[in-house]
Amino acid sequence: PIIPAGIEFEFPYDESIYVERAVNEVVETLFIAFALVVLTIFVFLRDLRSTLVPALTVPVSVMGTFGLLYLLGYSVNIFTLLALVLAIGIVVDDAIVVLENIYRHIEAGDSPMQASLKTMREIAFAIVTITLSLVAVFLPLAFVGGLTGKLLIEFAVALAGSVVCSAFVALTLSPMVSARILRSKSEEKHGALFAWFERRFDNLSRRYERTLSWSLNHRAIIMVCAAGLMGLTVYFFQNLEQEFLPEEDKGRFLALAITPQGSTPEYTDRMMRQMEEIASQTPELTGYFSAVALPFNGPGDSTQGFMFMRLANGERRPLRDIVGGPTGLGARFITEVEGAIAIPILPKAVDLGISQPFELVLTHTDIGEMYAFSQQLMNRLRQEGFLANVRASMELTKPELDLRVDRDRAGVLNVSVADISRTLQILFGGQDLADIKQRGRQFEVVVQLERDRRLTPSDLDRIYVPDRGGKLVQLSNLVTVVTGAGPNRIERYNRQRSTTIQGTPVGLPLGTAMQRTEEILKEILPPGHGYTWKGESQNLRDSSGEIWFFLGMAIIVVYMVLAAQFESFVHPFTVMLALPLAFLGAFGLLYGLSWVNHYGTNF
Repeated sequence: PIIPAGIEFEFPYDESIYVERAVNEVVETLFIAFALVVLTIFVFLRDLRSTLVPALTVPVSVMGTFGLLYLLGYSVNIFTLLALVLAIGIVVDDAIVVLENIYRHIEAGDSPMQASLKTMREIAFAIVTITLSLVAVFLPLAFVGGLTGKLLIEFAVALAGSVVCSAFVALTLSPMVSARILRSKSEEKHGALFAWFERRFDNLSRRYERTLSWSLNHRAIIMVCAAGLMGLTVYFFQNLEQEFLPEEDKGRFLALAITPQGSTPEYTDRMMRQMEEIASQTPELTGYFSAVALPFNGPGDSTQGFMFMRLANGERRPLRDIVGGPTGLGARFITEVEGAIAIPILPKAVDLGISQPFELVLTHTDIGEMYAFSQQLMNRLRQEGFLANVRASMELTKPELDLRVDRDRAGVLNVSVADISRTLQILFGGQDLADIKQRGRQFEVVVQLERDRRLTPSDLDRIYVPDRGGKLVQLSNLVTVVTGAGPNRIERYNRQRSTTIQGTPVGLPLGTAMQRTEEILKEILPPGHGYTWKGESQNLRDSSGEIWFFLGMAIIVVYMVLAAQFESFVHPFTVMLALPLAFLGAFGLLYGLSWVNHYGTNF
């Protein structure tokens, strides 16, 4: 063993646990979906031989999709597996269409072989049309740009590939198997259960026939109802919450601690110790660790500390309940950690880095005016109450000393300004003199005052500067020290000076928080100031436009495919009239779930 005796180690942060659990859950869902699809087919067909025909489509299509993913260099991940879960209900469609038509010919007196041949002459065209239409819908998702495209490309390719494989199976394997295993009408034997189901389905068919006849005789009423349902679709969509990625309980989360500007790493570490003490009192936590000034996207900031926490597996409270609420970790961090701002950050379905979801970038040429407006905007956002933990990346609160050289006195004392600057640079900033190599290791030689002799303004009184003759002159005789505050950092965004306002939406989704913020900006944004979105906020704004564009493109492509197949510009509209009602089902279900999540149990 490499580890010496008495030393133990563990993994306080292990992303592979969540990934493995998520993949296993999706695989389990895949098998459940397959079982439910086969059971549903059996209930309607009421025959094991007939059920076998579409059931064979699923494993063959899945294996074909895995082969396609292998050739393209993709991996088996959550997105490809979710595509297969969705595809299970789609890939059997073609086989069911083939089987139903074969069954119809068998009932008309044809043998299974003759019925299969007639079926393929009749509906091969329809199978190709259905497949091309589905591919035209799914494949454009692979060309969406930005982060959304990276997330959806494997999903889209897997889904489109499974549909193509299912069409190939429906055109080849399904008719062959049907011709071999189905029995002619004279050979069929049915029991009492089949007869019971048959009577029920006959009753259902007669009711549908009466409903269809009534609808055709009352077209005006049907059109009014359809228009009303389309209006309801618009209502559901406009009232749906908008966010880029939903929060997900991954069994771990982190917290960000922000201390005042100028804080030392030791001070920030004391704040982290307070957070660790609070975390140790939470029974659901099985591990945690903290760090100060981690170098994320650049040098570490001594005013920032990060705490990573892991939750217990198995039965426990949901992550949102552990962190949120009046007694949750988030509330305790805010009320009990004095001297720092502690912000819990819940994980998203896909990690986008350590930042808050709401990020607004303000730009202006003058730092002072930009800072003043950022403070005005943050005060307004705090008053509105839909954002928590509102802060700006740039603060004019970093303590600084402005040393102003008395050039006249320096000239009288024969001291150059360059010597004053060089002395301060070497003693306080340090200067590399040489590198020493010894036994394969390299050491830098840095000239600088000891740390405890360069911490306070009074240390400047002990600094001496040589004049041109070599005599030492006390620095305090040459400069005037002015105490003030300056920006903790100077940022640029698109080559403009900027500051980023961050926050966490409270009680409403990110999209609504962005919309309300833009309404405030229209009201108070001064001339010369600009703004844009960043991070998850920008991803939400960009992806929304891209998805609608590709949805429109998918509809156009589907229309073109149907028009080419039907050789008509009118008939595709008959098929595509189902789209608004399909949107009604999707938006209505999402709206209902959001309402239930808001007032009741979380799904």
